[in-house]
Amino acid sequence: MTRTNYTIALMGNPNTGKSTLFNVLTGLRQHTGNWPGKTVIRAEGEFEYRSATYRIVDLPGTYSLYSNSADEEVARDFLLFEQPDLTIVVVDATALERNLNLALQVLEITGRVIVAVNLMDEAKKKGILINSKKLENKLGVPVVPISARNKEGIDKLMNAVDAMVRGRIKTNPLSIQYSPEIEQAISKLMPNIRETVGDAYPARWIALRLLDRDTSLLAALKQPPQRDTKEEGAYACCGSVESI
Repeated sequence: MTRTNYTIALMGNPNTGKSTLFNVLTGLRQHTGNWPGKTVIRAEGEFEYRSATYRIVDLPGTYSLYSNSADEEVARDFLLFEQPDLTIVVVDATALERNLNLALQVLEITGRVIVAVNLMDEAKKKGILINSKKLENKLGVPVVPISARNKEGIDKLMNAVDAMVRGRIKTNPLSIQYSPEIEQAISKLMPNIRETVGDAYPARWIALRLLDRDTSLLAALKQPPQRDTKEEGAYACCGSVESI
């Protein structure tokens, strides 16, 4: 049976135009509230494209997924536990180097990613040229230039979304290689992580967070946040996190 309902996570640094894109896609079909147990605003909407219905969640604007704030924890937990069908990472074309830091962190969690290079109109004014095809080849995921406020590039973005959820796009996400010492430590941790949490979560990314002594992640793995959707399945970890 062909699926017709999908979930999209919308991520990006603050002031990248992420919420503008959210409004363009959803129009009035959106609502806001708070994330369970948090004071962080939750914005969620819905739209249809090519006979499919999309639930899109506008995650808080963050610079990283290192759980230094409630916003970062919300964004991290949604990607890790909700496991959306795809994630659109919105980056600012005028500050690409700084914005790609978050995109690379997302790619460590999931390969189901589209990078939307927003504010292309501002980049043009500043004489900044973006080679989206070269960037796409480097990152290993689709890269689509857009100007959300001018509604430019939205059709191309949605074509990429449609192709990815229907399996017509296969990604090969860039994996950052760290120093030999860090890579050795990752290799030692990963077997225990896989034994403890199975294949449900990205073992390499969890290893990196454990090396950073991310106690917030450990707490989340012990007691994953409960889904508030009607989809079947629940967050669960197998084994004891203390054994990692």
